[in-house]
Amino acid sequence: MKAAWYEKYGSADVVEIRDIARPEPKDNEILVQVFATTVTTADWRFRASAFPKIMWLAGRAMAGLFAPKAKVLGSEFAGRVVAKGKDVTKFKGGDEVMGFSMPFGAHAEYIVISEDQPVVKKPANIGYDEAAATPFGANTALAFLRDFAKVQPGQKVLISGASGGVGVWAVQIAKHLGAEVTAVTSTGNVGLMKSLGADRVIDYKKENYWQTGETWDLVLDTAGTTTVAHAKRALNPKGIFLPVEFAGAEMLQALRSMIFGGKQVLLRISGDNKENLATVAGLLESGEIRPVIDSHYSLEQIADAHRRVESRHKRGSVVVTVSPKALEMAKAA
Repeated sequence: MKAAWYEKYGSADVVEIRDIARPEPKDNEILVQVFATTVTTADWRFRASAFPKIMWLAGRAMAGLFAPKAKVLGSEFAGRVVAKGKDVTKFKGGDEVMGFSMPFGAHAEYIVISEDQPVVKKPANIGYDEAAATPFGANTALAFLRDFAKVQPGQKVLISGASGGVGVWAVQIAKHLGAEVTAVTSTGNVGLMKSLGADRVIDYKKENYWQTGETWDLVLDTAGTTTVAHAKRALNPKGIFLPVEFAGAEMLQALRSMIFGGKQVLLRISGDNKENLATVAGLLESGEIRPVIDSHYSLEQIADAHRRVESRHKRGSVVVTVSPKALEMAKAA
């Protein structure tokens, strides 16, 4: 099978297309023919070894100290089940699925995943490209807003980095949870934010949210676009700053807020799980939320997809079509 392969850390040029052996499912696994996948921020960071300074050694140890452990990146995927292990009961051949795989492996024509990992049946009302654009960002937004911040109806929530791969989902899920949502984005994305349900949009090129005089119950930073100091200026007395990406400064401020109280800096890591993905699939099926796709690339163009993500200017997800012919056959079936 064809796969996007890399053997050393570096620029997008280290990724190349290779023929490798197709994996075979174990007793509790399904084999999925991948029709679409994405390149995420995690793929870029692992490929380039671009971890925050204070977490660089830990990140490198996880990725591979001297060379990558996982030679095929890619965590999000959508496709069709083509084989299953003897103990699998939740899926059958032909099922259309979407999922999230760690450690990676989705930048290939086939992937194996345990039926108990984050993989669910694809809602019939969305395409494979939209399904592939969902698991990472939507699961992260759901976990951070509902599970970690415990957002309640009527609360005021500000989403910084609102047009990114997590941000577009955070705006929609915060609205689903009943919050009053302010989205911070650039001029070209104002219309998109309004279409996703944001009650207010702040164009950071024209105005700084922390200088408006307004305050919020939660400031969610989805892409490292704001600071603890700025967020605290904009929080209510018992408000929460919750960054998806964090480094040393945020760690120190989180410890300080734990000791002294007041405005909180809350640090959490999203543990993607099957239950949350099933919830997301239900919201997609009902039309309450929708994917946002920045651009499409073929598997052969995956280095360009990496460059697009590394630019940090994408809107939503960067989708990679893995098997165009198989995808067209699936659509026609």
